Amino acid sequence: MRTLLMTLCYLMAVNTAQLAWAEGTSDTESASKDIPPPSVFVSQHKARFNGESINYKAVAGETYLTDLKGQHKASIFTFSYLKDDDKDPSHRPVTFVWNGGPGSASTWLHMGGFGPKRIVVPSDASHAGLPPYDIKDVPETILDVTDLVFIDPVGTGFSRALGDYTGKDFWGLYEDAESMADFIQTWLTDNKRWNSPRFIMGESYGTTRAAAVANILESDRSISVNGLLFISQALDYQGSTPYVRDNIVSHITYLPTMAATALYHQKVAPQTSKAEFLQAARAFSTDQLLPALFKGSAISDSEYDAVKQGLVKFTGLSETYIDRANIRIQGFRFAKELLRDQGLAVGLLDSRYTRDEIDDLGADDAGSNAISAAYKSALMMHMQSNLGVDWSRHYLSPADPDLSPNWRYRTTPDGSGYEPKYVNTAHDLSKAMRVNPALQVFVASGYYDLVTPFFDAEYTLGRHDIPKQRVTYKYYDGGHMMYVNEEARLALLNDTRAFIIELTR
Repeated sequence: MRTLLMTLCYLMAVNTAQLAWAEGTSDTESASKDIPPPSVFVSQHKARFNGESINYKAVAGETYLTDLKGQHKASIFTFSYLKDDDKDPSHRPVTFVWNGGPGSASTWLHMGGFGPKRIVVPSDASHAGLPPYDIKDVPETILDVTDLVFIDPVGTGFSRALGDYTGKDFWGLYEDAESMADFIQTWLTDNKRWNSPRFIMGESYGTTRAAAVANILESDRSISVNGLLFISQALDYQGSTPYVRDNIVSHITYLPTMAATALYHQKVAPQTSKAEFLQAARAFSTDQLLPALFKGSAISDSEYDAVKQGLVKFTGLSETYIDRANIRIQGFRFAKELLRDQGLAVGLLDSRYTRDEIDDLGADDAGSNAISAAYKSALMMHMQSNLGVDWSRHYLSPADPDLSPNWRYRTTPDGSGYEPKYVNTAHDLSKAMRVNPALQVFVASGYYDLVTPFFDAEYTLGRHDIPKQRVTYKYYDGGHMMYVNEEARLALLNDTRAFIIELTR
C-alpha cells in the first residue's frame, strides 16, 4: 500500500497581509515583505512503467524565484515525479513540461498521459460526459526513462507573483520565457541535478515558450538542453493565423488539415490512401494554390477554375462556396461550413469533434468544450487523493482573468519604435541550435488540428535556418491534444520515450 508522507512546509501567518496571500488574493495585497516559506507536499509511490517497477517520489509544491537583489518575485508551483531508488540521480534525465495558452496550467499534458495518472475520455471524439470520471494508472508513461516536472507559469494553477512584483511582470512573450528559464536554473540547483540530461516538452504556446527558453538557457545562462519536444508546434504564428484575410501563408498551411478533416467526415472520397491523399494536398497547396493566391487579380480564368476544382477535391466544399470565398478558404470558417448541411460545426482544436451550435453562423470549439471539465476534475482529484495537496488557494485553470488582456507580445520597450509582426520564436530555436550543435527537436502533430496545422510545422521548421537533420516529425490520428485518442496517446508516449532514450544512451 502506498505510504503517503505529507510534508506541508507552511507557517501560519500572524497578520492580515500574510493570511490574504495564503488564500490567493491579489498581487497588491500580497506585496508584504513577510512572505511565508514555500508550501510543499511530498508523497511516496510505487508503480510499473513500461515493465519496470519503480519507486518514485511525488513533490507537489512551490519554488520561489528571486531577483538579483535576492527578493522573492514569484512562486512557481510544480508537480514533480522523481525516481526514488537511483544510486546516482544526478545523471538521470529530467523533462520539464508545460502547456500553452498563454495562460494554461499544465493540466493537459499532466493528466492526458504523461503523468502517472490520467483521465480517460472517449477516443471517438464524443463528449467526455459527466462525473464521476474514469481516472487510471498510466503504465505506458515515460517515467522509466526520465523524471518529470510539470510546471504552472505565473497566473496559472497555484503559481503567483510575490512581494513587489505583479502578474504583469511575467505576462509577456519574453518575460514569461525568462521566468521559466529562472525556474529551470533554480530547480537544477535545489535538486542537485546540474549534470542530468535535460529535456523541455511544451504544447501549443508551450512550444513558443520552449524555443525562447532554450535560447535563453543556451545563449545567456550556459545551460545546455539535450532535446526539445514540441507537441502541436506554434513557433511562427503566420502559419497558424487563418482569420487575417490577406495572410496567404495560412491558406497554404491549413489546406492539408482541411483535407484530413474532410476525409474523416467522409466529405471526400479519394481513390488513394490517406497518406497519399494528404501528400497530394501538400503538393496542391504549394504548387498550385500558393502561386494562384500570389497572382491575385492577375490570375487567368483557366487557372482560377483549376484551383477551384482542386479545392473542391481536397476540402469537400461546394464550388459555389469556394467561388464566394474567392478561392480563399479561411480555416475557422471551414470548421462551420464543412457540415453545415447537417447543422453541425467541427472542432478547432480537434476537427473530429462536432457540435450543434446556438449560432449557426459562427464556430466555437467543440473539441475543447467536450473534455475540459473532465480534465480539471481529474487533476483536482489526483491532487487530493494521491498527492496529499490540501490547500485553500484557488487553482487557476482557466488562468487569472487578468492574464489574457494584459499579455504582452511586444518585443521592444514602450516608447521605442516597433512594427507589429507575427509572433515568431523560430529564430530563437535556430540560434539555440547553433549555440548547441547537439540539440535535437521532436515535433508531434495531429492530423485534425485546426489551430496549429501539421503542415505549418513542416513549413516553419523547414525555414528560419533550422537544421533539418536534427528535427524529427511524427503524426497522429488526433487533434491539438492528440493524446485524447487512445491509439495516438500510446504512439506519442512510445515515440517520445524513444527520442529521449536515443539522446541519453
